[in-house]
Amino acid sequence: MSESNDQGSLIYTILIACAATLGGFLFGFDSGVINGTVDGLQLAFASDSAGTGFNVASMLIGCAIGAFFAGRLADRFGRRSLLLVSAIMFIISAWGSGIATSSLEFILYRVIGGMAVGAASVMSPAYISEIAPSHIRGRLTTVQQIAIISGLFIAFISNYILALSAGASTEIFWLGFEAWRWMFWMELIPAVGFFVALLFIPESPRYLVTIGAAEKAQAVLTKISGAKAAKIKVNDIEASLAEDHHQPRLSDLIDQSSGKIRTIVWIGIGLATFQQLVGINVVFYYGAVLWQAVGFSEADALMINIISGGLSIAACLITITQVDKIGRKPLLLIGSIGMAISLILVATAFSTGSLDTDGDLVLSDNMGLLALIAANLYVMFFNGSWGPVMWVMLGEMFPNQIRGSGLAVAGLFQWGSNFAITMTFPIMLATIGLATAYGLYATFALISAVFVLKLVKETKGVELEDMQG
Repeated sequence: MSESNDQGSLIYTILIACAATLGGFLFGFDSGVINGTVDGLQLAFASDSAGTGFNVASMLIGCAIGAFFAGRLADRFGRRSLLLVSAIMFIISAWGSGIATSSLEFILYRVIGGMAVGAASVMSPAYISEIAPSHIRGRLTTVQQIAIISGLFIAFISNYILALSAGASTEIFWLGFEAWRWMFWMELIPAVGFFVALLFIPESPRYLVTIGAAEKAQAVLTKISGAKAAKIKVNDIEASLAEDHHQPRLSDLIDQSSGKIRTIVWIGIGLATFQQLVGINVVFYYGAVLWQAVGFSEADALMINIISGGLSIAACLITITQVDKIGRKPLLLIGSIGMAISLILVATAFSTGSLDTDGDLVLSDNMGLLALIAANLYVMFFNGSWGPVMWVMLGEMFPNQIRGSGLAVAGLFQWGSNFAITMTFPIMLATIGLATAYGLYATFALISAVFVLKLVKETKGVELEDMQG
């Protein structure tokens, strides 16, 4: 590892950022693993569509709780400390979800996992934003989304291999347990790795300054940016915090002069909410169900998930090269328009289908191909824009004083919206149908474009100490 007192070490910065993004990998794995277990859950717990929807969506209750409290607890105990707690909760959830014998027990473990996902979802990008130099901050934070999609991708591959090896997700596999249980247990490998990796990374220097440990903060920043830049940065952080009271609190989100919630908080809530209202997690959580609903076999549906995961990673890699060049706002706009068009095409394809005797939607070969291509284009547009860029912006757009509280509120709305979309999809599938559901998601994508155009401000290249709330 090359390290210089004058320039710091880029390699060191990348390594600690990658360690933090393992939280994103587990975020993705935990979200994606449920995709291949829906049939097993229905059979094991004898649940109807609403019950299955709650089994799948129960994690999101924990996500909302974890995201809301993580920001505030991280202001008190540190970013790294909260990530360590989330790693332990990932381990507990992975084991418990696979061993569960009832819906109630399963939901309990999934809520614990959700709390870990929620905490990691806001703390990993916040941590990376706080250790990364401004000129590469967007690229390093975007790695978080690649980690999320990689987690989804590996979960899809793991689900596919286990289901193929056992014959189906509901069949008995190793040691007398069904394959769907082993899908959850596979998460133990990255969860333990995340915990170990966190033992070797430093605390956020901006958090260290807030608790009066400026010398420790300067030591961390020296390794990242060099001694001269570290001293200047510590002084800048101290100055930004000195403009207000030293200890962050939730009431900081209210503008003291007007008595109203700060505009930046509403923008954060909007970004977090629209990222979910476009329906992306319907693809992540119900991809196998969705493609089986239009005539694909379970094996084919799981393979489509793998293809979608690979395309998502490719889209994120493209974004890494552009986010610090063309900026965050243009990428969000491109993504909103691209998602709207592709979702309209998916809805159009589904609207041409007819129901067979079992009540399943049947598409012609041409419409089935259109739905498949358009759905994957939609996934690529999302993961080239709103997927990574929303997390980049939430991690950097709030001033130091309100970063933890701002992330708490935005995270609560993000996961609350995710829960609403996930819980309602099985019900919509059984009532208004796929075409209307995807038409609704397309409408939200169009509205998100207007939101970005009118309200979102560019943050490319702006130092965190210069962010205005």
